[in-house]
Amino acid sequence: MKERPILMKGAMVRAVLDGRKTQTRRIVKQLDPAMSACTTGNDGRPMSVCWAYGGPVLHCPYGKPGDRIWVRETFGYVSPDENQRPHSECNIEYRADLAPDCTDRPGSWPVEECAGDPERPRWRPSIHMPRAASRILLEIVSVRVERLNDCSDADARAEGALGGHGVIPSYNYHATPSEHFSHLWESINGTGSWAANPWVWVIEFKRVMS
Repeated sequence: MKERPILMKGAMVRAVLDGRKTQTRRIVKQLDPAMSACTTGNDGRPMSVCWAYGGPVLHCPYGKPGDRIWVRETFGYVSPDENQRPHSECNIEYRADLAPDCTDRPGSWPVEECAGDPERPRWRPSIHMPRAASRILLEIVSVRVERLNDCSDADARAEGALGGHGVIPSYNYHATPSEHFSHLWESINGTGSWAANPWVWVIEFKRVMS
């Protein structure tokens, strides 16, 4: 069993913590678009863990069933008092725990009071989160490959896309879960990224509770 990190935005972190998100889709990289592809092996079952598509065999970079992935999210260190302390003596706060429209820094510091003061707490990008600061550990249940647009309504719900429940507050409440997920995908990956319909790793997981 191996552990690997994975990045998640605030909305998806909240969905995992709420128990609504049990899948994630990640673009298959280093894929030659000119090559033909299939999603089933010789036995007709969905490809998992690695993928043969007419080119080099690709392996899922997040692991195989039974492996674990720890979530990297936006975070900050907060000293328990007014003194500067090493990170090992600080409390850890997570941006996803704040309301989406809140601009406060860690420790409930208003952003305007922190401007130009390097000693005030600040949010740190998820890519810089060390393993010790992560609060979410997931175990991979299954891995498969499919086109992004093949995401069903059931899969979209498993991705955490629930219309009208704050995941995508600006979107039409009556849109289908798949439409909500497509909107969320574009908010993360950019305009036109859904229509590009890339091949994606579909990683199903369960949360590991300590």
